[in-house]
Amino acid sequence: QLQASGGGLAQPGDSLTLSCAASGRYRGTISNNGMGWFRQAPGKEREFVASIDWRGTLTDYADSVKDRFTISRDNARNTVYLRMSSLKPEDTAIYYCAKGRSAASGSRPDTYQSWGQGTLVTVSS
Repeated sequence: QLQASGGGLAQPGDSLTLSCAASGRYRGTISNNGMGWFRQAPGKEREFVASIDWRGTLTDYADSVKDRFTISRDNARNTVYLRMSSLKPEDTAIYYCAKGRSAASGSRPDTYQSWGQGTLVTVSS
């Protein structure tokens, strides 16, 4: 399974780092795949946040998080990260990591084959 962690309560302007680790029968199987982060705010549809290709050389971001969030990966640890800085209340959502169908990265949900259970990020003063 993909296990997302690192969510919690933050104040506006704070930073948080989310992690997504492969475990169980998925252990060691994400290193050749693009990975992505999506989020779903209360009452809204799931939206793309960031993606990274299998080597970590190509990244893509939603305009709303560009220059504030950074996606990275450590294939030796089978883990993908999302560093979130300058957090805003509108960043409040459940964040999901996803394993891509290919080595490339993408922003469309249908380019991902499996999803983690999500971790809640709440930004509030």
